[in-house]
Amino acid sequence: MTPVLGDRRAILILLGPALLVYTLVMLVPVIWSFGYTFVTGNAIEGFTFTGLDNFQRLAEDPDVRDALWFTLKYAVCVTVGQIALGYALSLLYVFVLRKSSAIMRTLVFFPVVVPTVAISLLYQKLFQSAPRDGIVNELLVNVGLGSVDWLGSGTTAFLVIVIMDVWRSVGFYGVLIYAGLLDIPGEILESARIDGARAWTLFRHIVLPLSLPILLSSVILSINGTIKVFDSVLALTNGGPGTSNTPLTLYMYRTAFAYGDYGYGSTIALLLTILCFLVTLVIFRSARRDITA
Repeated sequence: MTPVLGDRRAILILLGPALLVYTLVMLVPVIWSFGYTFVTGNAIEGFTFTGLDNFQRLAEDPDVRDALWFTLKYAVCVTVGQIALGYALSLLYVFVLRKSSAIMRTLVFFPVVVPTVAISLLYQKLFQSAPRDGIVNELLVNVGLGSVDWLGSGTTAFLVIVIMDVWRSVGFYGVLIYAGLLDIPGEILESARIDGARAWTLFRHIVLPLSLPILLSSVILSINGTIKVFDSVLALTNGGPGTSNTPLTLYMYRTAFAYGDYGYGSTIALLLTILCFLVTLVIFRSARRDITA
């Protein structure tokens, strides 16, 4: 193994194809998209060099500010829900159900593999208010509360989007954190139990500290995925009502492909890329500060 790793030609042969594919599929489009930020137009009408006009427009565009606010608000709410419920499920799998958790893990994970459009149609039926009430409104009416137009208001539609995306993805984070909890040595837990440690003490002083690495990975994975939300919002509300629930990704898509402005759409995409990078950097630095403190 050592002679192979020390041979530059062998390293090039082994890594070259993968690096070439990565460069063509990932790096070249990113650089190409960055070049579009200095122009306006599209492939049909042609492109016109505009310099930094797209960046100035980005700074002054109120729709971008609204989309950015929705994106951040959505990312925080859904990430908290995914990680908190996923962690609770993983604790249930490991310390309560144990070997009998396989069936429950499968059932809870099932929504992850269901197409987003199918889940969106399901939630439209659950929360619909016209032409007839869905199951949620019928339950509210049966307990003496009034029917709610869930998808007709920006606030309630946002709530439905968050509930749907947490529900459909919590099984994934439950299994992901479950795999991390399995690495906690059983001898440590058994020794603590022998010393008289109760459930809360075990969780606070052993389970939680040892599960921080997998929690950190889950938070980074979740926050980057939620910042780039697109399909669930498009399928459930199409960014509505109006533009009240339009994320940056959907605004970028409409700008570039519906309105044919590749330059400004690429500028919004650059903002989204920088946002993902900054959020990941802040999480890493915060975690590192906690570890070294």
